[in-house]
Amino acid sequence: QVQLVQSGGGLVQAGGSLRLSCETSGRTDRPYSTGWFRQAPGKTRDFVAAITRNANTYYADSVKGRFTISRENARNTVTLQMNSLKPEDTALYYCAEMVGYCAGPGCRDRRLYNSWGQGTQVSVSS
Repeated sequence: QVQLVQSGGGLVQAGGSLRLSCETSGRTDRPYSTGWFRQAPGKTRDFVAAITRNANTYYADSVKGRFTISRENARNTVTLQMNSLKPEDTALYYCAEMVGYCAGPGCRDRRLYNSWGQGTQVSVSS
C-alpha cells in the first residue's frame, strides 16, 4: 500500500518562500504521477501542480512562474518549491499520487489520484 508523508510548510510573510516535500513508500515499480492540491477553509480542493515519473510538469495558472515541482526518483520524494508567496496561497496543501502518467486535464482531476498525504498548512501573512 502506497503511503505519502508530507513535510515542510509553515508561516511566512507575503513575498517569502516555503518548500513542501512528499516522500512515498510502498510503491511497486510502475508508472505514476504525483500532484499537489490545496484547500482553503470553505473551499474546494484545487489543483496546484503535478509531475509524472518521467518529469513532465503541469501547473495551475495561479502558481505558474512562482511554484516549481520536482522529483528525486532515487529518494521517492517530490518537492514543491513555493516562491513569491501571496496571502491567497494560504491553504492546507496535500500531495497525492496516481497510477500511470497523467497528461493535461487528467493531472488536474483530484478524483484520479489514489493515495493522499496527511496535509500540511501553509499560511502567508500580508
